Amino acid sequence: MVVVAERQTSSAAGWSRRTAAFSVVLLLTVLVGHRLDLVETPVFLWVLAIVALLAAFALLFAGFALSRLWNFGDRGGRDLSVGALLALLVLAPFGVAAYWATTSPPLRDISTDLDDPPVLDTSDRTADMNVLSPPTPGEQRLQGDAYPLVTGRSYNLPFETVVDAVETVLDRRDWQLQGPYPETDGQSEVTINALARSFVLGLPADVAIRIADDGNTVIVDMRSASRYGRHDLGDNAARIVDFLGELDQEVAGQVGRRRPNEI
Repeated sequence: MVVVAERQTSSAAGWSRRTAAFSVVLLLTVLVGHRLDLVETPVFLWVLAIVALLAAFALLFAGFALSRLWNFGDRGGRDLSVGALLALLVLAPFGVAAYWATTSPPLRDISTDLDDPPVLDTSDRTADMNVLSPPTPGEQRLQGDAYPLVTGRSYNLPFETVVDAVETVLDRRDWQLQGPYPETDGQSEVTINALARSFVLGLPADVAIRIADDGNTVIVDMRSASRYGRHDLGDNAARIVDFLGELDQEVAGQVGRRRPNEI
């Protein structure tokens, strides 16, 4: 009589599926919580690290279960497949972030004027946030090499017209203003401060936009500084380039609308 050994079900496959599923639920929960300001950013970053660790463990469990299936014929192919797929989906954004970290300079404070950056509003900054300091010569070189499009703007227009254009562009964004728009009467320089957030993770960054009339032209400079993290992954530079590009279009549109009335 031939005895056929019963195939075992791999416990590692089940752990792979459960661990990966938990990492997905935890990731979605903390993302929503952070977006709704229910989870503070430092806690959010720690939870992201835990999510990545859980997904990595899920892949390890899946690899061990696959070896058991291959060598001993254990059951659990569906569980390990689901676990591996979910883990890879969770780890994909971390892989993209790692790529950005290797292809962009380790900067977290970007300004169009490196010699005299616009002043940020620090009234609600806390001790656990990044320290604001003037850029070193090395950081200035890194920014200039990596982000050549991060440059200020100069307009041959009335001071009030440029300020209105800046405020119009700001109104289109969901940035949180750090106070009411400044009065322009009798002023030749104003600075508007706001709190912006990154598109995916909602990481906060302080933004300052300075509009100054030097007598001949109106100069617009902008600064964006991440509140947390040693590396902004290019977020601050992208924010400045996008805003000033839209400002160029808004200024051109305002000039176009004014000309028929001036004729």
